[in-house]
Amino acid sequence: MLVVISPAKKLDMQRFDDIPSTQPLFEHEVRELVETMRNLSPVELRSLMGISENLAKLNADRFARFGSQDKNPAVFTFAGDTYLGLDAATLAPESMAWAQNHLRVLSGLYGVLRPLDEIEPYRLEMGSRLKTAGSQSLYQYWRRKVSDALNAEAEATKSNVLVNCASKEYFSVVDLTTLEIPVVTPVFMENKSGKAKIISFHAKKARGAMARFIVQNKLTDKEDLKDFNAGGYRYQPEQSNLNSLVFIR
Repeated sequence: MLVVISPAKKLDMQRFDDIPSTQPLFEHEVRELVETMRNLSPVELRSLMGISENLAKLNADRFARFGSQDKNPAVFTFAGDTYLGLDAATLAPESMAWAQNHLRVLSGLYGVLRPLDEIEPYRLEMGSRLKTAGSQSLYQYWRRKVSDALNAEAEATKSNVLVNCASKEYFSVVDLTTLEIPVVTPVFMENKSGKAKIISFHAKKARGAMARFIVQNKLTDKEDLKDFNAGGYRYQPEQSNLNSLVFIR
């Protein structure tokens, strides 16, 4: 998932009034990372994240004001192609309630988020080599915590499979050696002149659409993932295996 955060668009939040907003799980860790980021100058932020001077100044200001900024539900705050495919604002309230219990977002600052966890504007990619007192990167910082949280969520919801709709950058934080449930990753490809290839923009949007498909249908059996056909994609059994489901259009 992307971690570029922007102020939430005006949405009809009244549709979700019966679903209470929640607070992120890793409150202590967020404070610790924010303090680390506050100690970096805009020049250091620019180098760390490979962003422009203006973006570096914007994010230095965000971290300086962290704790006093407006908060919005995570699923309505993240921006990017995957979230276009999810289109959370148009989900029915009962689908959003199901998503709150089953859909999780990986974040460089917050670790793991539920859809309606309230978060502040920030930018911190999971791939950033941010050094803290006990780690050399965010992967090292979050790996055990995120993996343990996913195991706990799976146990609480009686889930028997984790469907990975995240990017490689983000899912790399998960320690597969300690994860207690199997992972299935959908792969979306385009048929170009008789050859199937992954086109990043389309694949990201399709991963979001797959998450939406799961949420809307409240899927409990991984076999039902093969019925996904949004955007013209079709399941390809010959190219798939137990851990990877290939869809081509």
